[in-house]
Amino acid sequence: MRIGLLTEGGYPFAAGESGLWCDRLVRGLAPHEFDLYALSRDARQEAGGRMPLPPNVRAVRTAPLWTVEDDGRGYGRRERRRFEAAFKDLADGLCAAPDATAEAVGRDAGRGAGAHAERFAAGLYGLAELARERGGLSAALRSESAVRVLESACRAPGARRSVAAATVPDQLAFTDQLERALRPLSLGWYGEEEGPGGAGGLGLVDLCHAASAGAAALPGLLAKRFFGTPLLVTEYGVQLRAHYLAATGAALATPVRALLAAFHGRLAGEVYRQAALLTPGNAHARRWQEKCGAARARLRTVYPGMDAERFAEVGEDEESGDPTTLSWIGRVEPAKDLVALLHSFAEVRRQQPDARLRIVAAPVREPGAAAYLAHCRGLAEQLFPDEAAGAHAVGENPVSFEELGGPEAPTLEDAYAASAVVVLSSVVEGFPVGLVEAMFCARATVSTDVGAVVEVIGGTGLVVPPRNPKALADACLALLRDPERRHRLGAAARARALELFTVEQNLAAFRGIYLELLSHSPVRRRTTSGVPFAHPAEAHVPGSWADQPVTAAAGTGDPDA
Repeated sequence: MRIGLLTEGGYPFAAGESGLWCDRLVRGLAPHEFDLYALSRDARQEAGGRMPLPPNVRAVRTAPLWTVEDDGRGYGRRERRRFEAAFKDLADGLCAAPDATAEAVGRDAGRGAGAHAERFAAGLYGLAELARERGGLSAALRSESAVRVLESACRAPGARRSVAAATVPDQLAFTDQLERALRPLSLGWYGEEEGPGGAGGLGLVDLCHAASAGAAALPGLLAKRFFGTPLLVTEYGVQLRAHYLAATGAALATPVRALLAAFHGRLAGEVYRQAALLTPGNAHARRWQEKCGAARARLRTVYPGMDAERFAEVGEDEESGDPTTLSWIGRVEPAKDLVALLHSFAEVRRQQPDARLRIVAAPVREPGAAAYLAHCRGLAEQLFPDEAAGAHAVGENPVSFEELGGPEAPTLEDAYAASAVVVLSSVVEGFPVGLVEAMFCARATVSTDVGAVVEVIGGTGLVVPPRNPKALADACLALLRDPERRHRLGAAARARALELFTVEQNLAAFRGIYLELLSHSPVRRRTTSGVPFAHPAEAHVPGSWADQPVTAAAGTGDPDA
């Protein structure tokens, strides 16, 4: 089977969890061939290079979403009319205020999309067909005519209140963002011919597998429309939610944020409606997809696959670690709420003076992370002045800040092995990867009730409300004071993680899903020979014998010959 794997800001560039998941999928399903279609988000990502690719990756095609693009083509009068008509449909679908009745129909098991969502989809596919035939879409989306159409849609009766006040600078800012988001429509990825080096178009793949429902899924939508290729969408973090959070913190005017939110919401809804199957990574992502119009019958939860082998040695020694040490391990950012963690640890220290807290942070890369980490260090110094046994002794702070990969915590396994209890204090969380790692290590956990935490823990750890330092402290003290309960929970957590979150279960799930989707939507092989059945099924079966000629028995008159 030939799979078109569609990514945005991930594989083969990223070395993070999203890149690792795709790499494990491709390597684990070696009998299948993969064509990678990757959208990059920034120059730093491309400069970081690509991950080593296995031999079953036939070709890699990439495109940036962060540069200014113009193919140099202009539109004549007829093409301009087509563009303006399609863009008007898309803009009207974005700017129109949600209709409660229509939107409710769209959420009812996918029976309908609502008039505004259907108009958005008509505009989207109209632009895609124009781009495929004539090119020039990037320049047209930045043109004066696009701004005029958008302004008319914002001022139309029934438009959203938040966009009605959009000024010309707001509309220019939005069309700039929109051109980048719709850039996949203009890419030369939609051919049916084999290119140099095996780099063919999406018309040649049997199945499109998108690693998110954002821009990455756009090529899959077009492949389905142009060629009937089935689309599979996997979301381990909800892309729509990520866009909402990013827009909240961006330095954009309110109308621009409202237009961007409407666009990403409409796009996600169209992807969810058109996908043959959606595989959310947890119930939290599944609920988002249902609210955006996904039919329950096409939803199937597939938990992420993680490497359990690297934690096997630590997990088999569940009683290792300092019995007085709490650990927080992860990426430093405000959503992790280290401030609440430090305040809760102050309560722990009041009741158990020998307790210690290790904050093991991944190397800081994100803008603003260094400032937040410095703020947390300052707070720790205020809450816990260095303690000395006597007048001539050097004090020591019970809170240590360590960098993963440094001498104190050279590896993740070392960080977990030194802990009695692992703490997660987040106020926002998708799928808690660090929590699963702690479970593989047979560590008892205390977590806040956010995202997919309760689903992942499943009763094998303690869960408290977010932003509640007192509850967090009480839960940590309960486990520090009860070693037997701590070990029991750790063993149960490891057993649960090995059952649900391993690479093997993930690969088994997708192996079956690929075969199921292809059996329901067989791709008609395209051939220029004009001969029916010119490509027999056995020609696509992996293995050295597939290339051998198949000969029929001579006609002997014996039906068993």
